[in-house]
Amino acid sequence: MVKFTSRLPIVILLAAAAGLAVSQPAGAAQSREHGDSLLIHRVQQEKDMNLPKRGLSMAQVEKTWGAPQRKLSPRGGDSKKHPQINRWEYANFIVYFEHSHVIHSVLNTPAGNNTNPADVN
Repeated sequence: MVKFTSRLPIVILLAAAAGLAVSQPAGAAQSREHGDSLLIHRVQQEKDMNLPKRGLSMAQVEKTWGAPQRKLSPRGGDSKKHPQINRWEYANFIVYFEHSHVIHSVLNTPAGNNTNPADVN
C-alpha cells in the first residue's frame, strides 16, 4: 500500500477524479438528449396505437389482432421465479406473455432493442 507523507497528492487525485466525473464530451450529452427524445416519441406512439393490453389472454389477442406473423420460442419457465415468457411478433408490434396472459406490448421499431427478435431466438 502507498503511504503519502503529504496530503497534496491525495487532493490532486481527488480533484482530477472529480473533473473527469463532471466533464463529459459534448456529443455524449447530445446523444443522451436524442435518445430521450426517441424514447418519448416511441411511448407516445404506443399510447396512440391499439396494442394488446396487460391481462388479455392469448386467445383474446389472437381473436382481436389475428394470428401473429411468428410465435417466438418461449423463455424461462424453469422455476416460479422465472415464469415462462412467450413472444408473438406482429407486423408493427411484439406482445409479451407471462404464461398465457399479456404482460407488455411494444412497437417493433429500431428505437428499441427489438428490431429483429428472431436474432435472439
